[in-house]
Parts: sequence; C-alpha cells; structure tokens
Amino acid sequence: MGLIENIPLPQPVKFILNWGRRYSLWVMNFGLACCAIELIAASTSKHDFMRLGVIPVAHGPRQADLLVVAGTVTDKMAPALKRVYDQIPDPKYVISFGSCSNCGGPYWDSYSVTKGVDQIIPTDVYVPGCPPRPEALLHGIIRLQDKIAHEDIREKWSGRLTVPSRAP
Repeated sequence: MGLIENIPLPQPVKFILNWGRRYSLWVMNFGLACCAIELIAASTSKHDFMRLGVIPVAHGPRQADLLVVAGTVTDKMAPALKRVYDQIPDPKYVISFGSCSNCGGPYWDSYSVTKGVDQIIPTDVYVPGCPPRPEALLHGIIRLQDKIAHEDIREKWSGRLTVPSRAP
C-alpha cells in the first residue's frame, strides 16, 4: 500500500481543495469566560462572520473543522478541551481567542490556570485582547483562511490517507 504522499498533487487540485476547506469552516465554540460573549457577538448580523464562509454552530465536535477556545482554561477543564479536540476530524484548526486562552491572561500566576491553550492542543491562530473585539476574531479567521490557502493538504492530514495498491 503506497502513501498518498508519493503522488504529486497538481496545483489546480490543491487550489480547489484548499478553496473548499477555506470557505466552509464549521465552528465549535469552546467558550469558558467573558471572551465567549465577544465570540457570540462576531456571529451577529452586525459583524456577520458567515460572509467569510464560517458556519457559526456545528452540532458537535465530529461536524466541526474549527475549534475556537475563548476564555480561561483551567487545569480541571484541560482534559475536556483535549477530548473535544480529539473528536474533531482531520484536518482541524484551532483559534485561541483572548489573553486568557493565549497565555493565562491576568490569571497567569494562579495555581489552577493553564498557561495557554497551546499547552494542551496545537494552535493555529492567536487573537490577542482582553476581551478581544469581534473584529479581531474576524481578522483571526482571515489569517486562518490565508494559512489554509497556502498549506499542503498532505501535511495537514499527516499521511493518514492511503491509496489502495493493486493486487498482482
């Protein structure tokens, strides 16, 4: 059985695959504190992140592409966050929204606060602020879409796809 990594991917195919993934991001909201309110505001008609190709509410982690972590992640909540992340199918993306999820925020020296979501799960985009404005989330989504547009899908899927070999 040969890996798909051995097959060259033509540029037009790469462009079409990335374009489709870029403009159809289903969001799983992992809101933990005040930043979650700003995340909700980004989906209202005033800011309307659906115009960017972001579908606001996935029915569950198995239907999501994008996990937005908003708020203070505590050590007690970390296993639940990891479990939600593991349930999202590949390729998956993470936006850390707000100072608390980026680095612990004003609670960074507390014994129970995780010093950033990247201590638990890989993070693609960091949106700074306490709390960040909805426009900052829109900018973070655009940054993520730019990243998706230029990535190699084979790297994101990390060689999990295989091409069936022909029997002799």
